[in-house]
Amino acid sequence: MYPYGYQEDVYRQQPQLITDLAKAINGEYTAIQCYERLARMAPSQRIRDKINEIREDEIRHYREFVRFYTSMTGRQPTAQITEACPPTYREGLDFAFNDEQETVDFYHRIALAAGPGEMREAFRNAAADEQNHAVWFLYFMTASR
Repeated sequence: MYPYGYQEDVYRQQPQLITDLAKAINGEYTAIQCYERLARMAPSQRIRDKINEIREDEIRHYREFVRFYTSMTGRQPTAQITEACPPTYREGLDFAFNDEQETVDFYHRIALAAGPGEMREAFRNAAADEQNHAVWFLYFMTASR
């Protein structure tokens, strides 16, 4: 079949995929920080627990994407917060909902660019998680009116 390392060699030839992966890492990192704050502002323990569960998904995505990035580039990414978390619970829910919805489409595009294999599957799964998260944030928004 293919010599060892073939997949990584293909990825190195795709600078846009690496750029998108770095953007995904920063997005996950931003969400992790924001959702920690959002959970602290939640009006009930039930909502706080669900936001923390969503945050755990984001941590899992972050770690997985860092692993791909490191494999593709040979170096660790430097994650950065790309947007400030809104100061209020209501604004935070709106921010989280919109971010999750936009991320679904972005992750589907990355999955297609990644080609067949582990990265494609990871981004498809992450897109499904993000859609699920968006539904929860929408529910919290409507429940808090």
